[in-house]
Amino acid sequence: MSKLQMQMESKIGSLYLVCSEQGLHGVFWKKQTVPMLNEKASVEATWFTKTLTQLEEYLDGKRKVFELPLCAEGTDFQKKVWHELMKIPYGQTRSYKEIAVALSDANASRAVGNANGKNPISIIVPCHRVISSDGSMGGYAGGLDTKQKLLSLEELSWQAKFSSISDSLG
Repeated sequence: MSKLQMQMESKIGSLYLVCSEQGLHGVFWKKQTVPMLNEKASVEATWFTKTLTQLEEYLDGKRKVFELPLCAEGTDFQKKVWHELMKIPYGQTRSYKEIAVALSDANASRAVGNANGKNPISIIVPCHRVISSDGSMGGYAGGLDTKQKLLSLEELSWQAKFSSISDSLG
């Protein structure tokens, strides 16, 4: 399985998408050691196009759920954490400890944090929705400013939808 990457310029900076014929392998903040996409007719180009479109929709506040085949590579524990991250609803957060408890190991907060930090599919596997138990931001591979922008985007999108529903109800 050969992987390719492309650079995407977005509202939150450059993102590097990595895809294969199977689907999306990563959304990274830095260029990867994978060849760049140069042939638009390839199967990978389809996944790049779908990923690009869905990320743009998300960043415009028009998408809450991604519909892409994800091919994250990691340890069994990392995959369990990333699966748990996918359960965090748009506009909500969970603490590292809450994720650890959901995985039946309340003492695994630090391991959850490490797995969260190794998430290869930023934004789509929403590691930005994980915060510290004391309510502080914790860390984020894209930087804390970017994490705050993503959390604010989700909050504002939710509030705008709630306001329009309230307005329509009278």
